[in-house]
Amino acid sequence: QVQVVESGGGLVQPGGSLRLSCAASGIIRSIYRMGWFRQSPNNERELVATFTLDGSTNYADSAKSRFTIPRDNAENMVYLQMSSLKPDDTATYYCNVQLRKFGMDYWGKGTLVTVSS
Repeated sequence: QVQVVESGGGLVQPGGSLRLSCAASGIIRSIYRMGWFRQSPNNERELVATFTLDGSTNYADSAKSRFTIPRDNAENMVYLQMSSLKPDDTATYYCNVQLRKFGMDYWGKGTLVTVSS
């Protein structure tokens, strides 16, 4: 079993910054992919940013140049550093972990980010 826990959400003004954290624990030998998705009301869950074991990263167009995805491989942690936040970034942000390619997805319960003045 793998447990995934996010933290760091909250209310932030437009143009502000926020950092989310995600910790994966349990029986983990290695992680193939780890990263962030988000979902706002009446919308499907969408990719924000992920990284894979080979070191490659994948960003949604909306996240490029504003978000980064630092990680601590030794601690099985990933972060989402967000800047220049917009009201459209308001969503519940979910951390996702895959232990192997095409393997099972493990999700956290999500953390809410609200961008509003």
